[in-house]
Amino acid sequence: MSDISLIMTAAGSIILLLFLVMKVRLHAVASLILVSMIAGLFSGMSPEDIAVTIQKGMGGTLGFVAVVVALGAMFGKVMEATGALDRVAHTLLHKFGTKNANWALTFTGFICALPLFFDVAVVLLIGLAFAVVRQGGGSVVKIGIALLAGIATCQAFLIPAPGPILVASQLNADFGYMILFGLLASIPAMIIGGPIFGSMISKHVHVELPEHEKIGVSVREGEGTPTFGLAIGLIGLPLLMIGLKTIAARFVDPASTAHGWLEFIGHPFTAIMVACLAAFYLLGTKRGISNNRIMAICSSALEPAGIIILVTGAGGVFKQVLVDSGVGAALGNMLAGSGLPIVVLAFILAAAVRVIQGSATVAMLTACGLIIPMLEPLGLNGMQLAAITIAIGGGSIVLSHVNDSGFWLANRYLGLTEKQTLQTWTVMETIIGTTGGIVAVLVSLFIN
Repeated sequence: MSDISLIMTAAGSIILLLFLVMKVRLHAVASLILVSMIAGLFSGMSPEDIAVTIQKGMGGTLGFVAVVVALGAMFGKVMEATGALDRVAHTLLHKFGTKNANWALTFTGFICALPLFFDVAVVLLIGLAFAVVRQGGGSVVKIGIALLAGIATCQAFLIPAPGPILVASQLNADFGYMILFGLLASIPAMIIGGPIFGSMISKHVHVELPEHEKIGVSVREGEGTPTFGLAIGLIGLPLLMIGLKTIAARFVDPASTAHGWLEFIGHPFTAIMVACLAAFYLLGTKRGISNNRIMAICSSALEPAGIIILVTGAGGVFKQVLVDSGVGAALGNMLAGSGLPIVVLAFILAAAVRVIQGSATVAMLTACGLIIPMLEPLGLNGMQLAAITIAIGGGSIVLSHVNDSGFWLANRYLGLTEKQTLQTWTVMETIIGTTGGIVAVLVSLFIN
């Protein structure tokens, strides 16, 4: 098939995916796999090759993400159920003061969202935003946008959040540099999109405190409340292990046993597993929570995680079809003469898919499928691939609108109209994504 035909097949399959999810209301997992089959057939793949590609795409994606998401879900649930996340939030609010509550909420969302999924982080932390508004810390829009900006930024750029860590694994990016570049992108993005933009837009958009904010304080597990140092230490532990591997490995012979141990200790599987075990003991057993209760908390976390794992795996199937059908190579050929840097192309591709079908995770995976064939002849190292991963993360969250679940979460919890949600949430997401994309481009200029 010609390059134009392949690209049209990819565009048509994304439109079909949007139609199935939004109009037909077919579940995302079924929609992604069905569209993957159709895209494979229309791109000229044989039926038997399509079956193999589906298996490879699902297995290749879930082989990594299932472990990360499952362990991350358990870790986050234990942190939430024992009050460790609440301790972080209230300590930051106390340090910043009510006058600067929007800054406190931004950093709270940013830190506390690390072990959580986006939707879960919003549900767990939105009550704190309402409490701050009740105490005179600012308007619903000012405080709400600040919190959402922190959460969204973390989920777009930082590992071990599911999206960034999945893209980094698909591209073979260096995880240590992912942390460094993720922080470089996150800090300006969340400050501009959160406290600064939130303060500005709140002067033009005003809503009353929603009725659903009148919720009683939830019961916390265990004796007393975890200290701020313990909570932050547990959140930072996996990041420290991953970062240490990247730094220390540069001073150790790659063929040595020590290097192999560093690779093992700093792998996300090991890092998050150690964080889980530490949380189980320090937040659970040591504070009087029985092992049976800890197991029950973990089991409750795995129920919603299962859906996320399956949707992500189905997104991996779609990505693999785009790779094996030659769509990515065709797009690379078409864009080769554009003169645009690969980092910019990665951002544009992720943004285009995001606008069309809504899901940031699927946008990341689809962009991976389109960009991987372009990367193969370039011979980029792990550091350069980390910058491309950040660009994909930025593109995957811009221009959120009615086909994005995050749009409706903001709309529902903050009590906004659709127009107000576009004025606040959509602009905030675009600011964060664009800022991250710019940082990724700047970083790529210095590391080439």
